[in-house]
Amino acid sequence: MFNFEHRFEILTPTQATWSLASRGAAAGAPATEARPEPQRLAETVQGRVAIVTGGATGLGRATALEFAQRGVAVAINYVELPGRDVAAQALLTETAIRALGVPVYCARCDVRSHDEVEAFVAKVRERLGGVHYLVNNAGVTHDGALWRLEPEAWQEVLDTNVTGAFNCIQLVAQQMRAQRYGKIVNVASHQAFRPGFGIANYAASKAGLIGLTKAAAVDLGPSNVNVNAVAPGFVKTELLSTLPREVLERAEHESVLGRVAEPEDVARVIAFLCSEAARHITGQVIVVDGGLTLAS
Repeated sequence: MFNFEHRFEILTPTQATWSLASRGAAAGAPATEARPEPQRLAETVQGRVAIVTGGATGLGRATALEFAQRGVAVAINYVELPGRDVAAQALLTETAIRALGVPVYCARCDVRSHDEVEAFVAKVRERLGGVHYLVNNAGVTHDGALWRLEPEAWQEVLDTNVTGAFNCIQLVAQQMRAQRYGKIVNVASHQAFRPGFGIANYAASKAGLIGLTKAAAVDLGPSNVNVNAVAPGFVKTELLSTLPREVLERAEHESVLGRVAEPEDVARVIAFLCSEAARHITGQVIVVDGGLTLAS
C-alpha cells in the first residue's frame, strides 16, 4: 500500500454499500455548465467502480487486486489467446477479488470491437452501479523486424493497443462527464521512448496511446475527468518469461535500481493516479521503469 499523506481510505466489506445516491448530476448536462469544485482529498472510495481491461493476468490482475484491496468494486475483461487458458486465469482472478469482499464482474470482451465494449460497459453499470475508474491495460505484441513485419501483425497491435483504448475511453466518457468525475489511466511503455529492435508496431502503438492520453485529458478535463498514463519498463509477468534470458539480464543491468518491476510496483502507481491525492495531475506520463530509460 501507498504511504501518501492523502491516500484512499481502505474500506471493510461491510462499509461498502455501493449506493447510487450520490453519483452526481444527471446525464445530458450542457457542455457550458460551470466546472465542479475539486473533490475533497478525504473522500473515500465507497461505492466506486473500476474497469481494468485485460485484468485476468499479469499487470492487469495486480491492478484489479490493488483496487479491490482498497474497497473498490472491479470489472475485468479478457480474450482467449493461443496456447493459454485465459478464461481459467480470469476465473482465478475473479475469485481472488471476490474473496476480498468487494463486488466483481468478469466477462469476455475484445476491446477492438466497439460493440463488444459498449455491451461490456453497459453490463458493468448494470451489475456494479457505474464506472468511476478506467485502466486501459489490454495489449498485445507481435514482434518482428520492420522489413519482415506482416501487415496483419501491424494492424492487430495498433487495433488492440490504441483503438481498443479509444473504444473504452469513448464508452465510459458519457457517464464520467454526466457525473462530473472520473479517472482514466492508460498503460503505455518505456519502449514508446526507447524502442528495441523488432517492435516497430508495439512502439508506435504505445507512442500513439500517449498521444491519445494527452488529447483525452484536454477533452475531458472540463468535466473533472483526469486522464494519465503509466509507462512501465520490464515487468515480471508471463510475457516477460517468454523473452530470452539475456534480454532480462540486460534490463536488470541497465536499470538504475538493478531490477525489473514486480506487477504491484506499477499497480500502486495506477491506483495513486486514481486517488484524490492525484486530483491535479492530468495529461501526464509517469515512467515506472527503475531508471531504465536513464541508461545511455
